[in-house]
Amino acid sequence: MGSGIRFNVMHFMPFVHLPENHKDYKTTWVNFPNKFYDPEKGYELYQQYFDQLVLADRLGFDAIVLNEHHNTVYSMMATPNVLASALIARTENARICVWGVPPNFMLPNRLAEEYAILDVLSKGRLEIAFPLGTGMEYWSHPVSPVTAREKFKESLQIILQAWTADGPTTHYGKFYTYRFLNPWPRPYQKPHPPCYIVGSGSPETIELAAELGLGYSSVFVPQKVAQDLNQRLRDRAAHYGHNIRPEQLPLLNFVYVAETEEEAEREYTIHLQRFFEDYARSSPQWLAPPGYLSVDQLKIRSAGADKMHGGFDFKAISGSFFIAVGTPEKVANLIGEWTERMGTNHINSVMHVADMPHWKAVKNMTLFAEQVMPKLRKSGGAR
Repeated sequence: MGSGIRFNVMHFMPFVHLPENHKDYKTTWVNFPNKFYDPEKGYELYQQYFDQLVLADRLGFDAIVLNEHHNTVYSMMATPNVLASALIARTENARICVWGVPPNFMLPNRLAEEYAILDVLSKGRLEIAFPLGTGMEYWSHPVSPVTAREKFKESLQIILQAWTADGPTTHYGKFYTYRFLNPWPRPYQKPHPPCYIVGSGSPETIELAAELGLGYSSVFVPQKVAQDLNQRLRDRAAHYGHNIRPEQLPLLNFVYVAETEEEAEREYTIHLQRFFEDYARSSPQWLAPPGYLSVDQLKIRSAGADKMHGGFDFKAISGSFFIAVGTPEKVANLIGEWTERMGTNHINSVMHVADMPHWKAVKNMTLFAEQVMPKLRKSGGAR
């Protein structure tokens, strides 16, 4: 990756057709009834979302980012590898990023094989981020949150071994035994596709990324916390003999561009509000199943749960998180400031949120590609 700024488009692919009485339900995660899912409307949404991501490729964005969630209107990407395969066939240049499948929810050799297939199909356009999975996912899978981090670490070790060691090899661990770890095919990129760990700041997750020399993306944490996490990763990675490069620190942000700041706020704010109040509406119970977090982290997450999962204050949220809404000049200036402060040149932008109509997503991406990206590419980024 060169020294210039890199631009991703990240999509959540929400199911936007909420019932009129959806606010009668405490959350839209885990136990929100799936009788409200209409597959005909789901089909239409998939076509619309794919059109947006194909457009991103044609507009010159560097990457398309998919992720995984379960039992929620927040996302229709329960199996993002399936969607990645379809996108590979419809795009030409953009990297396809699956950020991603919790490896402790699958057989790690199977996940290594699936990712290798996608990497070969795309001729080396795949990137991968490994999440532990939100607390909500653990109510949807028969995986113990108590041993999740141990299993996560062992799964990563198996996947990296499967990609880098000539097989057959063996693995005898606490959770998995492989007498013949010998996956076919192997990744197109050598030694393997670029990999990251994604999380919300748990010290154990940062330490694992540092130990393995992987990139790290913090999600839904305040700006100052994200800055501290990036620095902690650099410091801990150096302890293990790794040098973290700017492109290894994707910066999650929310963006909307319009001709004037007033127009941008008028067109965008209602959808961001619905994102936090409706689509991200969870509860402390779902966020932190027993054993998922340490006691210290549980206190920290519980204190911010209402604001992050079911509350909205545009001024407060815009000041706390990486949110740029306004003219091309304003958005470019904000992103330029973020790259310098965060020591990154990797911008991962959410450009469609909640029930945003298709035309707004197209407008947003087009203005960003034509009037924001050229300014920032010319200025470079953190090196």
